[in-house]
Amino acid sequence: MSPKRAEQSPSGPGAVWLRERRQGTRTPALSIERITAAAVRILDEDGQSGLSMRKLADALGVHATSLYWHVANRDDLLDLALDAVFGEVEAPRKDPGLWQADIAAYMTGLREALLRHPWAGALASARPLMGPHALDHAESVQAALVRAGFSGTALTAAAAAISNYVIGSVAAEASWGRHDQSTARRALTDHVQSAALRYPTLAAHPPTPYSDWQTHFEHGMRFLIAGLTASAGTSG
Repeated sequence: MSPKRAEQSPSGPGAVWLRERRQGTRTPALSIERITAAAVRILDEDGQSGLSMRKLADALGVHATSLYWHVANRDDLLDLALDAVFGEVEAPRKDPGLWQADIAAYMTGLREALLRHPWAGALASARPLMGPHALDHAESVQAALVRAGFSGTALTAAAAAISNYVIGSVAAEASWGRHDQSTARRALTDHVQSAALRYPTLAAHPPTPYSDWQTHFEHGMRFLIAGLTASAGTSG
């Protein structure tokens, strides 16, 4: 008899975290952990377009129907894989006097984890981050910001600014990494220079090459944390 399909309600992005986990299994060779690890490997090798239930089943050496005891659909696989990447990030130290250092360590660690998996940055910007690892980090980040004096709307906006900066910069870096950056950058510079009357500031201060993405990221991170430090405790 084929394994029963995982509970279908709720469904969609993030739904895997809202269903009750089945107790027991008719497919002892499989587990959520093994399925997740295989999904991450496929995504690393082939990107989002390369992940399917059938391809995952082939990689695990099982029939595709066996997967449905554990996961309902491809959305589940994406959410599980993305949260596994967040699981690679070390939690902040929670030092009451060093909240800025905690935030910087989290941002740096998240960037490194997402870059190890080039599909993850774009995926993180498009899906609810509801997995246990992602929520553990959200808890740590908000706790650091509360220690700094943030509350209310300012707290949620500050936390979002931190995650959005990392995820957005990684998504851009991963996307550019698939192309010849130098040619595109030269074309942009030449275009701006040829239209200097319309773009005088850009022409006078052309963009620096994005070959050193880490330096750009670290500058932006320092600017963001300096702004948070100046704003801490001033609004709710």
